[in-house]
Amino acid sequence: MAKYPRLMPDEPRLFTADVVRTERISPSFQRVTIASAELAEFDWRGLDHWFRLFFPLAPDAGLRLPEVEGRLWWKSYLAIPDEQRPHCSNYTVAGYRRLGDHAELDIDVVLHWHEGRLSGVAAWSVAARPGSPVGILDQGVLFDPPQDTAGYLLVADESGLPAVRGILRDLPADAVGTAIIEVPAHGDVIEVEAPRGVTVQWVPREATGELVGAGALRALREVEAPGAASYAFVVGESSLATEGRRTLHRAGLPKERITFSGFWKA
Repeated sequence: MAKYPRLMPDEPRLFTADVVRTERISPSFQRVTIASAELAEFDWRGLDHWFRLFFPLAPDAGLRLPEVEGRLWWKSYLAIPDEQRPHCSNYTVAGYRRLGDHAELDIDVVLHWHEGRLSGVAAWSVAARPGSPVGILDQGVLFDPPQDTAGYLLVADESGLPAVRGILRDLPADAVGTAIIEVPAHGDVIEVEAPRGVTVQWVPREATGELVGAGALRALREVEAPGAASYAFVVGESSLATEGRRTLHRAGLPKERITFSGFWKA
């Protein structure tokens, strides 16, 4: 993949907002809703529009954000002293609403427990209170099918669910294809909007005890080989993304027609 996705803004904007509510929406997902007047100017493009999320490490700490020049921000971020540097993670816009002079944006956070505890963004998502400050750096859209695409194949684990859900919602009404979505539990299977010609296959993991991505990869290998004019979007745990791309390429799909991204590593 290119260093910068083709659809990433040349001048990404950094927005500030506050948490307005947080709620459990399924056994493995917490939804945090943020809002501000600035967010009314967010150029939401639908699909898998993603951003970098910043929040203070301590609940009572102020939010210090990096300076952004063009697409450069990382060195400025690292220059912030350790005790003031905010947490940074990548997330997909799960929902966006303009409401008069302000806007709300939903962030769906996967709740991964380690030794019975939540950490990182998961812990923040549950503990965040109204008024907690956040920053988001717009990163645009990763989903980028060629104009001649004749069929779609979407594959993701739970970390890619918001992206795939947004893509399914915004695909052309006459789109055809398959979406394979692996989730931790049956309770995480949700209703999604999708074109009539796209089959949505859910793969709950709770009864199998398998590693993350194993069920999605098995389902992918059972799908009919994609046509040469298909386009695939494979995201989630690093091994799922790389092995999914390898599987599709071996099945005859050109590498340039496969977008893949490892959102996290087990």
